[in-house]
Amino acid sequence: MTHPTRRNFLTTTLTAIGGSAGLAACGGGGSSTTPAQFLYGVASGDPLADRIILWTHAKRPDQEGDVALSWQVASDAAFANIISAGTVTASMAAGNTAKVDATGLAPDNSYVYRFIDAQGNASPVGNTRTLPSAVATSVKFAVFSCTLYSAGFFNVYDSALNSGAQFAIHLGDYIYEYGSDPAKFGNTDATNTKVTAVTLGRVVTPANDIVSLSDYRSRYAQYRLDANLQALHAKMPWITIWDDHEFANNAYMDGAQNHDIATQGSWSARKAVAAQAYHEWMPIRTPDASNLLKIYRKFDFGTLFSLHMLDTRIEGRTKQVYGYYGDPFDAKVQPYNWADYAAGLTLTNGVYPDAANKMISDTQFKWLTGNIASATTTWQIVGNQDIMAKLWYPQSVVAAFAQGTAAFTTAVTTYLSGARTETKIPINMDSWDGYPIQRETLLQTVKATGKKLVVLSGDSHNAWFNNLKSLDGTAQIGVEFATSSVTAPGYESAGLGGLASTIDGTLLTKGVNGTGMGLISDVNYSDTMRRGYLLMTVSAANVKGEFVFVDSIQSKTYAGAVGKTVTVAASNLAVSYS
Repeated sequence: MTHPTRRNFLTTTLTAIGGSAGLAACGGGGSSTTPAQFLYGVASGDPLADRIILWTHAKRPDQEGDVALSWQVASDAAFANIISAGTVTASMAAGNTAKVDATGLAPDNSYVYRFIDAQGNASPVGNTRTLPSAVATSVKFAVFSCTLYSAGFFNVYDSALNSGAQFAIHLGDYIYEYGSDPAKFGNTDATNTKVTAVTLGRVVTPANDIVSLSDYRSRYAQYRLDANLQALHAKMPWITIWDDHEFANNAYMDGAQNHDIATQGSWSARKAVAAQAYHEWMPIRTPDASNLLKIYRKFDFGTLFSLHMLDTRIEGRTKQVYGYYGDPFDAKVQPYNWADYAAGLTLTNGVYPDAANKMISDTQFKWLTGNIASATTTWQIVGNQDIMAKLWYPQSVVAAFAQGTAAFTTAVTTYLSGARTETKIPINMDSWDGYPIQRETLLQTVKATGKKLVVLSGDSHNAWFNNLKSLDGTAQIGVEFATSSVTAPGYESAGLGGLASTIDGTLLTKGVNGTGMGLISDVNYSDTMRRGYLLMTVSAANVKGEFVFVDSIQSKTYAGAVGKTVTVAASNLAVSYS
C-alpha cells in the first residue's frame, strides 16, 4: 500500500484554556503578550513504570528570553482527567527547550500531554505511555538508526506511525554533523548523481560542519522541523542513545576522524557542547547532571525483558587502532594489514595485546554485566550502536575489494563454489570487530550467567540478523538484530546492493535463511539495499523481529513492507524465518 508521507494526527486545535484551565500563568517570560510558538512539537522519552520525561521547545517570535510554561498529563483526549501537572521554563540557557519528569503515573498506561504558555496558547498534544508492570504479556517497539537529513525524506519514521509500536528506540546517528558542501557524505546520491540534497530540498544548516553549541542546536532544530520526525516523537515515547555523528564521524573518547584540532578547536570542547545540545533536544532523563557524557542506562519492561542502553562511542572507547580510524581500506593504510589484527589476538606472555582496546570503559562493562547477572527478567536486550557479531569475509574476497567489480565477483563465486575453508578476516574495525577481546570477554561473561541475550544494533546502514558466537565459533551465546538506516546510504552506495544473498547464503540455498553457507557464516539474514527499521515484539515465549523497508526515500510517496520476519524462541534460542 502506498502512503502519503505526512500523517495528520498532530492536533493543534484545543479548547480555549488560559484562566479557565486552572493553571497559573507563570511569570518570568518577559512583558510580551505574544503567544509562544511550539515550532518543534512535543516529545516524550525514558519511560518508567510511574513517570516519563516530557519535552518541548517554546519561544516568542517577537522577544528573546525564557518562556514560562505549564504542563498537563491526562488520561483522556479532552484533558478532563488530569493525572499530573506542573510548571517548567523553556529557558534561553537551554536553547529555549524544556524538559520535565512527569511523575505519579500508573504502569502500562497510555496518556496524553501538552504544554501551555502564560497566555493560554497550547502546544500540540502528544501521546505517551509508561513501562509495563510485572503482568505484561507482550511489548512491541520500533528500532531506528542513522538519520541523514540530506540523503532523503524520513519515510521510515512515517511508516512506523501505524505499526502498532508502543515505544521507539533510536540507536544513534539521530543527526549528522556534515555541512552542505556537495562533496560531503550524503549530499549527493552515489547511485544517482542527479539526486542531491539540493534537488530534494534537504540542504542542511548551518552550511559548515557543526562544531559550536549554536551549530549543534541549529542542526537539531532543522531535524525537528521535519514533519515525520515530529509526528513520531508525538506518537510514542522514545529511548535514545548517541553514536558518533551526534559528535563527529568515527568518534572515540579522545578524538574523531572528522575532527581537526587546527581548524575546529579542542575535541573536549566540541564533545561537551555536542553532549549539551543532545540533552537539550532529546527527551532523555539525564543520569548524571554533573557528567553529560554518561548516558548508559537500564529499563525494565515488567518481567519480560531488561533493556540495557550502552554507549559504545564516547564514554570509554579507545581509538580505533586497526586501519585508519577502523577502516583498513583507506588509502592511508593500504594495503590491508591483517598481520596487526592477528597479532592482537595472539596470546603473548599470558596477555592478548588487543585487550587494551576498549569499546566501553571497565566501569560500564561492570555495570552491564552486573545488571545482566542480577536480572530476573526473561530476556536481556542490549541496545548498542555497532554491529557486535563477527562480520568476517573470506580473505580472497577481501583482497578483491580493491581490484574492481569483475575481480570481486570472481572471488565471491570461487569461494562459494569451493570448500569454503579459507581464513576469514574483518573489514569494519570501527564496529565490535575492532575490539575483539573485549567483545569475547563480554560474551563469555554473559554466557556464564545463563541469561538469554538479544543485541540490537545500528550504524551499518543495512539490515542483519546474526549469531553471537565465541571468537573460535564454537559457542552460541546470543543473537543480534541490526536495523537498516532511516536514510543513510549502505552497501548499495558502493555498488554492493546485491551482495546480501551471497553474504547470508540464500543464493546457494534457494532462499533458506540460517544455513551459515554464505560469505559470512554468522550472518543468517541480510539486506544490503533498502532503508527501514525493526519492529520488535517481545513475549515470554519468543522475540520476533520484523525487518520493515520502504521503497523510496527520494519521494514523499512511498510503499512500506516487511522484508523478513525472524522469531527466536526463549526455550533454546531456536530461530524460524518467514
